Amino acid sequence: MAVKPVTSFGRSGLSDWLMQRISAVIIAVYVLVMVGYLATHADLSYAQWAALHQQFWVRLLTLLTVLAIAAHAWIGIWAVLTDYVTVRLLGPIATPLRLALVLGAIALILAYVVWAIDILWGV
Repeated sequence: MAVKPVTSFGRSGLSDWLMQRISAVIIAVYVLVMVGYLATHADLSYAQWAALHQQFWVRLLTLLTVLAIAAHAWIGIWAVLTDYVTVRLLGPIATPLRLALVLGAIALILAYVVWAIDILWGV
């Protein structure tokens, strides 16, 4: 009997691991860019901050970061739920509970992504 892969995001543990690392790098780049901007603009006004976020490259970087956070969060949540919400630990309630938690996590992450896109692009 072949082992059927039941994975979270990328259909294999290696691709999930790689996605976690890539998303972490994107998040780190965003943080460094924002910290660098804040460090070089000591007397930052709201108008300057708003002007920064009107630039296409900042919107694009922010969107990539939001998507990276969503992917990173999904893989992490899925891993935790499959490791700790098990029949062995919780009995017969584990499967429906895990399904409800997974669907809730998907809905919440999707809502945050749509909300961020609306804020960034005014869709």
